[in-house]
Amino acid sequence: MNSTTLIPVADGTTLRAYLARPASDPAPTGVIVAHELFGINPDIRGVADDLARAGYLTIAPEFYHRDAPPGRWLERDDAGRQEGFGYLHRLRRDQALADVAAGMAWLGSEPGIERVALVGFSAGGHLSYLAACRLPVSRAAVLYGGWLTSTDIPLSQPTPTLAETPGITGRILYLVGEDDALIDAGQREQIRAALESAGVKHELVSYPGVGHAFFWPGTPPYSATARADAWGRVLELLAS
Repeated sequence: MNSTTLIPVADGTTLRAYLARPASDPAPTGVIVAHELFGINPDIRGVADDLARAGYLTIAPEFYHRDAPPGRWLERDDAGRQEGFGYLHRLRRDQALADVAAGMAWLGSEPGIERVALVGFSAGGHLSYLAACRLPVSRAAVLYGGWLTSTDIPLSQPTPTLAETPGITGRILYLVGEDDALIDAGQREQIRAALESAGVKHELVSYPGVGHAFFWPGTPPYSATARADAWGRVLELLAS
């Protein structure tokens, strides 16, 4: 069953979220899906629905809710990217963390939910990594999360999010294509080194010949093989 829910945030705003409920009692892990640049589009709703079918109570919050109209999502074209980057560059670190904390509290109030995991894509992958550094996130699947090593977006300011790695208490799964134009081999090594140095339980998987945003059917970067492997690893992480 899917619907929309409204979640109060500590800063006085209201977080709108797509809600996907499993058909029977949920697994003890509730899941937050963190959207990429384009908002809660059909792809992100599809991930939430698939997680619900796998037994997980899932929400996909509209992290642009302070600036974008309710329900707004963007096409994968130049206009969509321009609008999306406008929203992303207004989303501060404290705001995103407040939203995740509110989502975690909402999930934690639901019957049978004992812990919360995040699954994030691209900018949402960055957000998932950040949340794992600052909040009691049990598991975080980060699919090609960019900008972790820089301060190019407000989520990674004032210091790079990667510097927050020692705060992670849960497990991290980082999935990336080796031909990702946004996350080169040097950045992948920095991420690996930060996780190892901090003693974080993690798995970093890179897919040869695969680019950024490989997860989405019908898009140029799509890799059916990488998506199938990634999805299996996400489900394994959530069940662990």
